[in-house]
Amino acid sequence: MRPVQIAPSVLPVDFSKLGEAIVALDAAGVDLIQWDVMDGQFVPNLTFGPDIIASTRHLTMKPYEAHLMVLTPDVMAKRYVEAGCQRLIVHVEACDHLHRTLGNIRELGATAAVALNPSTPPDEVEHVLDLVDLVLVMTVNPGFGGQSYIASMEPKIRIVREMINRAGLADSVDLEVDGGISPATVRGAAAAGANVLIAGSALFKDPQGLGHAVSEIRAGATAAFRG
Repeated sequence: MRPVQIAPSVLPVDFSKLGEAIVALDAAGVDLIQWDVMDGQFVPNLTFGPDIIASTRHLTMKPYEAHLMVLTPDVMAKRYVEAGCQRLIVHVEACDHLHRTLGNIRELGATAAVALNPSTPPDEVEHVLDLVDLVLVMTVNPGFGGQSYIASMEPKIRIVREMINRAGLADSVDLEVDGGISPATVRGAAAAGANVLIAGSALFKDPQGLGHAVSEIRAGATAAFRG
C-alpha cells in the first residue's frame, strides 16, 4: 500500500512571492510541490513557464511535479524536466497517442502520470497503467483554483483504485485527486482510494497557518484511506 502524501498546488500563491511560499510549504511538512501548468488553450488560464519553476528549484529538496494542462505535452515536456520536475502529468484528453507521450516522458528521465477530467471514463487509463507511477482523477474541471469538490467523482476514484490493485500495481502506482480538497472533503476522497491529495486554497486560507492545514488534511486522509 502506498503512503498518504500531501501535495500543495502553488496556484493560489501571489506569484511575486512564490519562493517564500515554497520555503514555507517545505517547513509545513508537505511531501511534494505541484505546478499547475496551463496553456490558455486546453484550459483558459496561463500560468507557469519552465523558467519560473527552475528559478525556485534550489529552495527545496521536495519533489516537483508538473500537471500539464496543455494541448502539446510532447512539445513542452523536455523543458519542464530540465526545470527540475521529476514527474509530468498529462491529460488523456490532450494526447492523440497516449502511449507515445508517456514513453517520451520516461525517456526524458522523469516519471510519467496520467490525468482524467471529471467527464472522462476511468477505463481510458486502464491500458497505460504499466507506463505510469500515478493516476490523477480530477475532482473539479481543470483551469481554475478555488472550485468546489465534485463528490460524485468518488465512485470513479474507487474504480481507478480497483483497477490499479487488479493490475498488481498497488505498491508502485499512486492515485491522486485534485480539486476542492480540504479537511471537509479529504476523507471521502481517501476512503475511495486516493493517497495523494492536492490542496491549494484550503492550505493558504487556514487561519492557523500552513502547518496546521497540512497536518489536518494528512490526519483526515490517513484515517480514511482505503488502498
